[in-house]
Amino acid sequence: MSTHTSPHEAPQDTFRRGPLAVLLTGVFLIVLDFFVVNVALPSVQRDLHAADTTLEWLVAGYGLTFGGLLLVASRVADRWGRRRTFLVGVALFVASSAACGLAPDADTLLAARLVQGSAAAAVGPTVLALIGDVYAGQHRVRALGAYATVMGLAAALGQLVGGVLIHLDIAGSGWRSIFLVNVPIGLAAIVAGPRVLPESRVPGAARVDLPEAGLVVAALTALVLPLVEGQRQGWPLWTWACLAGALVAAEAAWLRGRALRGRGVPPLVDPEAFRSRPVAAGLLAQTLLFTGMAAYFLVLALYLQDGRGLGPLTSGVVFTAVAASYMVGTRNAAAVLGRYGGRLTITGAALAFGTGHLLLLGAVERIGVGGSVLWLVPGLAVGGLGMGVALSGIVGTIMGSVESRHAGTVSGTASTVQQVGNAVGVALVGIVFFGRAAHDVATAFEASLVYLLATTVAVALAATFLPGRPARSPRGQSVKEASSSSAAA
Repeated sequence: MSTHTSPHEAPQDTFRRGPLAVLLTGVFLIVLDFFVVNVALPSVQRDLHAADTTLEWLVAGYGLTFGGLLLVASRVADRWGRRRTFLVGVALFVASSAACGLAPDADTLLAARLVQGSAAAAVGPTVLALIGDVYAGQHRVRALGAYATVMGLAAALGQLVGGVLIHLDIAGSGWRSIFLVNVPIGLAAIVAGPRVLPESRVPGAARVDLPEAGLVVAALTALVLPLVEGQRQGWPLWTWACLAGALVAAEAAWLRGRALRGRGVPPLVDPEAFRSRPVAAGLLAQTLLFTGMAAYFLVLALYLQDGRGLGPLTSGVVFTAVAASYMVGTRNAAAVLGRYGGRLTITGAALAFGTGHLLLLGAVERIGVGGSVLWLVPGLAVGGLGMGVALSGIVGTIMGSVESRHAGTVSGTASTVQQVGNAVGVALVGIVFFGRAAHDVATAFEASLVYLLATTVAVALAATFLPGRPARSPRGQSVKEASSSSAAA
């Protein structure tokens, strides 16, 4: 149980908007910054003469540091203080955003981007924990609903926001504005945070086991690094050694976790938490889904701008076809999941996402890099709808099946695989897209859509191992409630 003190205690029947506003500001920034960068990539490449692999790292690197450090940051926050960790994370995010916006070259931009991901890892898990500290009962449900909505809006509208900022070209900042805009917003959260947020800690929380944490980070890095750099360097021996090393490090981390648990020390990833078939299958489906999500946004942005010659603003407007249907999917997923269960809901949603890819593939084969963008809208809309239902359905199924004592571990792991899946997916699609883009962007995009279609089929196959009927949480929660309360995943 956490302990906390707050300078502003409110009656139980009063909904406190101040803490939620600060916390949602942090959530909005870290989610938006993953997606907003997509429409800026062509401009960054032209301005800083960045290599194709640098563009991949700007997306994958953020997800890698975010996912790799998320569980560690959560454990640190329990011991050091959640409010303190949140505010330090926001401060680091502000500083790294400024460094991104002022970067004189591609290497500096990439280094700052990696720090941004690390800062996001400190912000992400503390937000949900602090919501639990501040709100109870229906107020908590209301706060979690707002949290899920803000996350969805930030993800769905990231490309449009980026396009608008670049188009406005505030003070001649161009693409740099997508990073610099974080500075005043983040500073406002830092100023308000100590006034409205309670401090909380978990008495007796376990320390971070440095060997286990090191093995987890090493495994993720050894997996992503060769996937991003391998094609450019001709797949030398070190890339294959890294991939093999990733498997070794992952197995060592798993064994270390089992050893810690045997000594009564909770590991970062508790093997006991994943013995439930719905949880294990759901996490597999989520990992596969995210290997196709960030990759989808990346290659679509490059096709629209590098291939069709659209500006960032027009490209962002095209993305609204995905954003609108995505929001429809997320808002209705709980009802569909409650009626049809995880297996049918997620299988159908994954196939709908894949159908969107097929429609988009047919449109691009017809128009290439010319013709009206309206040809793209049906595929984008169907794909966005399937994506939204699949994501929310997977989260609801996982958290509706997990035992209460493992809820924190599973939720944190789900958030981690989301970011790692993003990083791996970007690396894999980069191999497909950039290997062909120099000759024909339309062909490169078509080949990428084939890869993306394969990921949706894999999600559908993984979903066949999920329960065939609507699940009830072991805590007595409905699937709809579990889906809302697990928005971090």
